[in-house]
Amino acid sequence: MPDLPPPPALRLSLDTDALAANWRALDAMSGAAQAGAAVKADAYGLGVGRAVPVLRDAGCRRFFVAHWCEVAAVLEHVPADQVCVLHGVTNAAEATYARATGVSPVVNTPLQAAIWQEAGGGPCHLMVDTGINRLGVTPEQLGDQAVAALQVDMLLSHLASADEDSPLNAQQLQRFHEVTPLVRPRSASLANSAGIALGSGYHFDTTRPGIALYGGIVRPELADSIRPVAIVQAMVIQRRSISAGETVGYNATFTASEKIEAATIAIGYADGFLRARGPGNALRWRSLDLPVIGRVSMDMVVVDCSACPDLGVGDYIDIPMDLPLQAALSGLSQYELLTVLGKRLRG
Repeated sequence: MPDLPPPPALRLSLDTDALAANWRALDAMSGAAQAGAAVKADAYGLGVGRAVPVLRDAGCRRFFVAHWCEVAAVLEHVPADQVCVLHGVTNAAEATYARATGVSPVVNTPLQAAIWQEAGGGPCHLMVDTGINRLGVTPEQLGDQAVAALQVDMLLSHLASADEDSPLNAQQLQRFHEVTPLVRPRSASLANSAGIALGSGYHFDTTRPGIALYGGIVRPELADSIRPVAIVQAMVIQRRSISAGETVGYNATFTASEKIEAATIAIGYADGFLRARGPGNALRWRSLDLPVIGRVSMDMVVVDCSACPDLGVGDYIDIPMDLPLQAALSGLSQYELLTVLGKRLRG
């Protein structure tokens, strides 16, 4: 049996210079606050093992994940006191794990506060809901005995509509100002990627960029500072001629109006290239756009490669990952374009 497998038909890599530059740009935009980094969902689908060392070396000192199962991978690269778990402690086992690792939970409810205290307590973070109605204690619950007894390092809240010019932004900011003196935390954090672009009033001590680190542009103020990070390629596994009148793919949704050349590419919805990125979208070979024809299937997509006589089996096609444009073309969110990337790319 061979010692090494053949080269993969799918490639995912990071422009590490762009990732570092994005963090530095967001840190600079954060003014007196320091930018952290949301690295949940395996660094938004791009790989904690790839992304966290780059962010660490760029200067990031606070990393946010959602689940406790994400902690171990991050701890391979940064100290425990730099890691925060946004979902908090929902049971005694999570609280015990938090204390054993030294990773700080973000407490979200009076029940979580009681679980943390019963496990021995200690410094933690606290999420207060200022209007998103998702996670966090309500302002009224700040007087709960278990909540009031917490040793709060960082007080957090989350903006619901920072990517829009919504009056809710100012309302949430005002509510956050109102509750902060009631908690008296060591530090405070409100702004996500879009919130950073709202201005210095939203920055407090720590900002929490996520999607913008990885190339997402969620407000126009970020457009000149944020660069694409993900590089995705897939191999050509067949090339064929298709005559006028012939169809392509499941349910024969494409019919050739003239003779064309078609290439079958080894990527599909099992890899996160969803059907929403089918007809009307294109892959890229060198500087040429190759229109997608027919339905995206589980492991393959077909493109019209008539303009590329030298494209052949074994060549790699670029999967466009300029997130704002691809989101507009597909109807997917910029978050979905990254986080759905499949295991065959991330492996």
